[in-house]
Amino acid sequence: MEPSTNPLVKICCIQSREEAELAISSGAAAIGLVSEMPSGPGPISEEMIASIVPAISPVIATFLLTSKRHAAGIVAQQRRTNVNTIQIVDEFPIDQYRILRDQLPGIRLVQVVHVRDEKSIAESVRVSTHVDAVLLDSGNPFLATKELGGTGRVHNWSLSRKIREALGIPVYLAGGLNSENVAEAIRTVEPYAVDVCSGVRSDGMLDKEKLTRFFSAVRQAAAAG
Repeated sequence: MEPSTNPLVKICCIQSREEAELAISSGAAAIGLVSEMPSGPGPISEEMIASIVPAISPVIATFLLTSKRHAAGIVAQQRRTNVNTIQIVDEFPIDQYRILRDQLPGIRLVQVVHVRDEKSIAESVRVSTHVDAVLLDSGNPFLATKELGGTGRVHNWSLSRKIREALGIPVYLAGGLNSENVAEAIRTVEPYAVDVCSGVRSDGMLDKEKLTRFFSAVRQAAAAG
């Protein structure tokens, strides 16, 4: 995939219509809506997600973050919430992607890869033929209580760069991003999009000032690139 000179921004862990509107008015091209997770910040009920989505323009990507590992459960979630993008945050059986494609036509699929070591490159290549994009994050699905995102930790961006260069589909970069480091992240990885949760929040709430600083840093990095 060719590097992006003007990465999009996804604001994750959206809690309400008001937060969605603030993220989008600040410049977000996508919002993340977190369903039930084993750990991490930001989960809201499917009823809340279903109430937020109709208020969002269809040109904005509405991501449902799901930890389910079988297609039937994800299909049911999408039909209850009407999101236009599914973000699978855990490892997913290869045979289940085809079921999602068949049953959710027109819904974009994004697979999270938690970047831990060189094996993450092969994992990303393996899943890339089955999804529309890969999202690189800093979790650890091998702990007793799985970390599937929202850690606030930065991972090895040089590995993320190798993954981006190896794939022919868009790459989202997440994991510990904020206004102070996102420009370096963009220069290093050159992702299609960046994804942020805790880096634009204060006391768990979306912070307009932090959003402004984050988007400014993204624009400056794009202009410099």
